[in-house]
Amino acid sequence: MAAKVKNVGLALGALLMCGQVFAHGAHSHGKPLSETEQKAAEGVFNNQDVKERSLTDWDGVWQSVYPLLDSGELDPVLQKKAEKDKSKTVEQLKAYYRKGYATDIDTLAIENDVIEFRRGDQASSCHYHYKGHQILTYASGKKGVRYLFECRDANSKAPKYVQFSDHTIAPRKSAHFHIFMGNTSQEALLKEMDNWPTFYPWQLTNAQVVDEMLHH
Repeated sequence: MAAKVKNVGLALGALLMCGQVFAHGAHSHGKPLSETEQKAAEGVFNNQDVKERSLTDWDGVWQSVYPLLDSGELDPVLQKKAEKDKSKTVEQLKAYYRKGYATDIDTLAIENDVIEFRRGDQASSCHYHYKGHQILTYASGKKGVRYLFECRDANSKAPKYVQFSDHTIAPRKSAHFHIFMGNTSQEALLKEMDNWPTFYPWQLTNAQVVDEMLHH
């Protein structure tokens, strides 16, 4: 298994370098959201509507939005949020998202249940096993679902526990996601509410990522 993971990791690394575009990328996010899916994206759903999902929903190559926050390219997004909700200024929102988006991972590549984490020219990967989902109710009263995965390779330097949240509660290709990572336990990770590194399709330009965040 270790050799298989290593080979897949190398293939994913090569894919990052060649810049192949994944079918789910750009602005094509599949069929429009149903009313139930739209409400779920807003944090309102019935628990019985939550379905199991596989890691294939997140297949692709993904880029962190954290560098765009630091560069100021996300300022229009923060400005729009500040105009919609007067409780925080742009600078307060920037501080909030700086903590939320913070990560040293540049890109993620996901294929065949393997996740490769790339930091600069360093990469780690593991084959992940599905461990179910957890429904969370936030202080705001809104709800969310995290999908849990586990790396069982003791020799891997990739995070042992990974959780995905993408405002979706049933099988559907992800358009962007928040990821939670750790080595303690799934239970400990479920308590993390302040840091949620966020990733968009790698092939999108910076301007396209900003446009996605402004209009979706």
